Amino acid sequence: MEKKAVEHRISLVGIIVEAPDAVEKVNRILHEYADFVIGRMGIPYRQEKLSIISVVLDAPSEIVGALSGKLGMIENVSVKSLQSKVLK
Repeated sequence: MEKKAVEHRISLVGIIVEAPDAVEKVNRILHEYADFVIGRMGIPYRQEKLSIISVVLDAPSEIVGALSGKLGMIENVSVKSLQSKVLK
């Protein structure tokens, strides 16, 4: 029987970090998924004491869901993900 290749999608994960002590936890989790990361952009919003992070991934849906779930469990962190409709 032939093994089916895992289908990837291009995804965008948006993260808002509302407490400085949560940034290290977020970075630790993002590092775990580094093999899937295409690019990352962080914007410090100092006036509001927020960090806004955008991460673009090339990964299976399950990986994006696992990453978003882990990040969403961190206190003072909000996460949303968006996936392309095109499978690779």
